[in-house]
Amino acid sequence: MALTTVVKGRAYDWSHAIGRGAANGTGFNYPQTMCLGNDGDLYVANRGNENNFGMRVNRITVGGPGDEELLSEFCTYGETDGHGVWPFGVAVDKSNNVFVTDEWQNTVSVFDGDGKFIRKWGTTGSGPGQLKGPSGIVCESNGNVIVVDSGNDRLQVFSPDGKVLAQCGSSGSGDGEFNKPWGITLDKDSNIYVADWKNHRVQKLSPSGKYLSSIGEYGTIPAAPNAFAVTYLGPFVSSVPETEYPKAGVLNHPTDVAVDPDGDIYITDWGNHRVCIFDSEGNSLTHLVGDAQVMSKWGQQSCDANPDMMKAYRRVHSLEPMWRFCFPTAVDFNPKTNQIIVADSQRNRLQVYNKVTDYVDFQANL
Repeated sequence: MALTTVVKGRAYDWSHAIGRGAANGTGFNYPQTMCLGNDGDLYVANRGNENNFGMRVNRITVGGPGDEELLSEFCTYGETDGHGVWPFGVAVDKSNNVFVTDEWQNTVSVFDGDGKFIRKWGTTGSGPGQLKGPSGIVCESNGNVIVVDSGNDRLQVFSPDGKVLAQCGSSGSGDGEFNKPWGITLDKDSNIYVADWKNHRVQKLSPSGKYLSSIGEYGTIPAAPNAFAVTYLGPFVSSVPETEYPKAGVLNHPTDVAVDPDGDIYITDWGNHRVCIFDSEGNSLTHLVGDAQVMSKWGQQSCDANPDMMKAYRRVHSLEPMWRFCFPTAVDFNPKTNQIIVADSQRNRLQVYNKVTDYVDFQANL
């Protein structure tokens, strides 16, 4: 399969994978959401498992292949200040303060960039300022934070210390209505994009919360034979007949969205195991299905330390299922490096692509 996807003056070039499965240390435990800090470090919220292992936020460096390093971890499991039961969304403000939503406790905890606890706010309910299953969160340029109040099918705007300022949205499938919204992001003009999970779309709102447009409609795509992955590869050849390709723009429970400085939109199509890419007008460009043909640095270290693990790895009939996304949950774009970062949740890793806008193929006829 191709490691570089070229479409309409853009190229998406797979770079490397980061991570492995681990309850702590150099690894992830079902990475759920993530956010770039002001210094380029990445904050990753892990959901852990039913035994309460692995609940935490990791702070890591990304860089190029092999450059990743674990810097710290915080917001580990617990119900007291500085801990979390079911961490979900993570956001970073201009002062590098880190905001973490807790879907179980219906709270927002605030930490400094090094993970030191500052404060916590939030109460359970459906009234103004109350929360029910908060998920995504994003910081505005003025310091306020927008919380996706998923259980109440709305967005709420809070001051940094938790005072409710505004809200928008209600339950439903109409324009500006939500059904279990999940991830959220802002573009360079402060427009709001929300992954409307059970409505199978992403909605775009103005900075004041007015509905502007939406992307996507429900649809599934064929699964690859003998692989937990998709085979519909846009312009590339796959085992699925062209007549069976789904209509462009279908989504199956989208979980997150990112927008780059060019206005291109990236959506984690969770149920279809891919990341869909649209232009600024909402026209479908292509999608990525995961290309981790090279083991991550931390994964390689595990194999090097355990020869039996490497033997088992080499006996696998096909490694292609391992390359592919498995229920990706989050996507972010680093404008300083032009990197697309995808939380490949069930694989306990991140996959990193480079967006190339000056891609030129070699002249084979010279």
